[in-house]
Order: sequence, then structure tokens, then C-alpha cells
Amino acid sequence: MSYKLSDTSKARLIDVDPRLVEVIDLALTISLTDFGVASGRRSAQEQNELFLSGASLCDGYEKTSNHQFGRAVDLYAYQQKALWTKADLALVACAMLESAAALGVPLQWGGKWRGFPDYPHFQIPEDK
Repeated sequence: MSYKLSDTSKARLIDVDPRLVEVIDLALTISLTDFGVASGRRSAQEQNELFLSGASLCDGYEKTSNHQFGRAVDLYAYQQKALWTKADLALVACAMLESAAALGVPLQWGGKWRGFPDYPHFQIPEDK
């Protein structure tokens, strides 16, 4: 089954690296679950608000996030409602990582990070 992004998810991809958008588009065609975009590019202030809430290690000013440069997105699984469990997000990750490999796009999944796993997070490394 092939899924499609909602208009809200599409709007959240404005100013996101086109390679990352291409990975998402391909992932939707092979994913075992529907998914959407929770967050794309962020301002320093938006990033700082997440930092202050404990949801990010990047303050947006001294330590920036790849979201601020359009190199990162946060995704969620979707089955009649947003799903944030590790298992549901792992299904999204499988599709995203497979799509990135097929397209030759370097992609990192925050779910593999030690110490502060970020299961909804996908990014193109800043040096790529």
C-alpha cells in the first residue's frame, strides 16, 4: 500500500532539504505504516523552546539543531491517530533508511543514538 502526506505534513516540509523530502516520498510507497511530519525546519526560538522543555539537547543558539538548517525532520506513525511508540516509529525508520539507501542519501536516525535516543528524528548529517 502506498501512503500520501496530508496537507499539514506537506506544509511542514517547506524549506527542508529536497533530498530528505525525496526520501520521505519514496518511504511512503514502501512503508508498512502510514506516517506524517511532526516537524521540519525550525527557528532558533522554536528550537530553544524544545530545549527548555527538555525535549532537545540543542538550545538553538550556542548548540544548533539540524532542524534549523532544514536537514532534519521528526516523523510519527499514523493509524487513525498519531503513534509515537518505539515499535511504531521503528516501522517508519525501516522505510526511511531503506529509501535513503536506495537513493544514495546519507541519513541518520535518532533512534540509534546512545544516551538520548530520538525515535521520531531523521537527519542528513551537516557535512553531507
